[in-house]
Amino acid sequence: QVQLVESGGGLVQAGGSLRLSCAASGRTFRSYGMGWFRQAPGKEREFVAAISWSAGNTIYADSVMGRFTISRDNAKNTVDLQMNSLKPEDTAVYYCAADRWGRASVFLSNYDYWGQGTQVTVSS
Repeated sequence: QVQLVESGGGLVQAGGSLRLSCAASGRTFRSYGMGWFRQAPGKEREFVAAISWSAGNTIYADSVMGRFTISRDNAKNTVDLQMNSLKPEDTAVYYCAADRWGRASVFLSNYDYWGQGTQVTVSS
């Protein structure tokens, strides 16, 4: 069992930056693939970024490529999402998720555990 808690959301102007963090419980964190997803009002939850258990593989949605960076610290049981050059369309609740098979995956169905989410609002 893994419990995930996101933090770092908030209100920022367009062009600004935020750093989201996801803290995980459990000694097996280092074996999990981790992902970030987001859900805007009235829209489906969508993939943002993912990182494999070893951090050897990272993938990004086209919409955030070059602006967002995912990283993990297995010693601290955390996975971060650095978000730069934010746009109003990045406004959403951001969720971190854990895949017990260690994959970096774009598919929601591959993730076994989810956090409660953190709100990111980008004003124009």
